[in-house]
Amino acid sequence: MEFPVITVNPAKVETACLVVPVFKDGDLLPVAAKLDDASERLIGQLIERGDFDAALGNVQVVPFAPGLAAERLLLVGLGERGKCNEGSFRKVLDAATETLARLPIDEAVVALSDVPVPERAGDWKARMIAEATRRALYRFDLFKSEPAPAPRLERVGLLLSENGDVASSEQGARIGNALGEGINFTRTLGNLPGNVCTPRYLAEQAEELGKESGGALSVEILDEETLETLGARSLLSVGRGSEEPSRLIVMRYQGADNSDDAPHVLVGKGITFDTGGISLKPGADMDEMKYDMCGAASVLGTFKTLLAIRPKLNVVGIVAAAENMPDGRATKPGDIIKTLKGLSVEVLNTDAEGRLVLCDALTYAERFEPASVVDIATLTGAMVIALGNHATGLFSNDDDLALDLLDAGETAWDRAWHMPLWDEYQSLLDSNFADLANIGGRPAGSITAACYLSRFADKYPWAHLDIAGTAWNSGKQKGATGRPVGLLTQYLLDREQDTKVETDKQ
Repeated sequence: MEFPVITVNPAKVETACLVVPVFKDGDLLPVAAKLDDASERLIGQLIERGDFDAALGNVQVVPFAPGLAAERLLLVGLGERGKCNEGSFRKVLDAATETLARLPIDEAVVALSDVPVPERAGDWKARMIAEATRRALYRFDLFKSEPAPAPRLERVGLLLSENGDVASSEQGARIGNALGEGINFTRTLGNLPGNVCTPRYLAEQAEELGKESGGALSVEILDEETLETLGARSLLSVGRGSEEPSRLIVMRYQGADNSDDAPHVLVGKGITFDTGGISLKPGADMDEMKYDMCGAASVLGTFKTLLAIRPKLNVVGIVAAAENMPDGRATKPGDIIKTLKGLSVEVLNTDAEGRLVLCDALTYAERFEPASVVDIATLTGAMVIALGNHATGLFSNDDDLALDLLDAGETAWDRAWHMPLWDEYQSLLDSNFADLANIGGRPAGSITAACYLSRFADKYPWAHLDIAGTAWNSGKQKGATGRPVGLLTQYLLDREQDTKVETDKQ
């Protein structure tokens, strides 16, 4: 996908479709005003006659515009000027790019650089445009005998205003393009059915990323025999009832000038299907439990993005992959297992399995002496009750790390909300028979799940992202969202920038 930056008179832009943003009440931005003047007030007349309502996200294709080089215009409503912000800009982008994806065109140009988004410069807007375009072009029809025709769009030019910064916009578009690719890769992994996307399949995808990286990414796959020798019996306990063998996938991206720089570690929950095990889930909507590996998918998608951007920092990805099935060998409620850390766990509910695979992965992360560790997991239904489907739940043992992640989410518009991780909640995990239980009851379910993980993340700055509400959509729009690849990528890019600042000071 190409996203060239263009700096010409908008009336002379030769393109199959020119996207033009319009505020309500005929409040025209500079680009729209120039087009209006050159086209015998076409845009102004459409608004005055009521033929186009510039309410937020409304779109209208104008098939012919006299005096303009563009073959057609796509007007997109910005709503009221005073309410224009990041969220409304993203909504406008989604409406515009989804319309472009449906048109019979190979290329288009968008004139959105002069939309006034408070505190956001041209590079941010270019990044959002490229990312939105890649997301709009996404299709998942691998298993349909007659897939719908794929979108033809291959090139989207970014038309800058007169004072636009070409270099920063090009950089923003490059990042947005890479992000869109990583997000769509994550979506595909999430959308694949459990009979295809198994722990071994995830391992194969990681190995393929390694092969494509040109030596920038090394991949190690730990099989069940190796995990048993290692002592990762908590991870192994989850997959014991499945015919599919469990895997621990370790990816190492070495991008820093100093290979000894402490890496940032991403840990993903990779339960490729979750029946609940012996604590069997209800049948309704159980098909959506193929999405229980979206934490792992987001780690793989983030690494795909990193390999396109090549930031100068070291990153380790760890994916704990297993399938949770009921079987004669499956872990039972009341069983006690030993973790890689040496702590014993009483398994009171086998449907609280994500924390059982993550705790061994978090312990494994210690060997890298990390600068930070962030785990990502579709961990608790309680998180959906708390925050719905808009915000990812964020827990952390380090306030600075939490703030860095929150800031990254705001920049990427992939937002999180800081949840409490107070010591008072820890007692809910007390067990009469083991060091701790794997659940703490219904109250504060997402918090006690994070408390459980915190017991295994005491050697480094750590944060936990509960994406149970944000990793996929249900209903008619059912499908993986690709979140939080944007947040994770921005967090890592910010750490690269921090390193540059420290180097300059020295």
